Amino acid sequence: MADDHETIWKDFGEAVNMTPAELEKFLDTDESKEVGWKGEDGDGAGESVGHKSGKRIVEIKRKKKADLTDDDYAHMKKVVGYVHRHLKQGGPADDKEHSPWRYSLMNWGHDPLKG
Repeated sequence: MADDHETIWKDFGEAVNMTPAELEKFLDTDESKEVGWKGEDGDGAGESVGHKSGKRIVEIKRKKKADLTDDDYAHMKKVVGYVHRHLKQGGPADDKEHSPWRYSLMNWGHDPLKG
């Protein structure tokens, strides 16, 4: 499992290009709170899956690598999958900067406009 953890660690580091401080700041915005799937009840209320994920990413990024749990690695793997899938969509043709596509990715720790 250690090799798998190394791969996940590397992939997560590449997929998540926002610092914990940048991500926390974004998670406090209306844009962050307005995008994403709001859970299985379908009522559209509450916190989105991506917003919850963003909070977990902040926790993970602030941990020492040696302190990461199997659950942390499972979430990191989920984040990598999400980011890769959404990047393949390419986003809108115009105004990517203010798009729900970008905001959703940012909830998962990836700003597609970052160099």
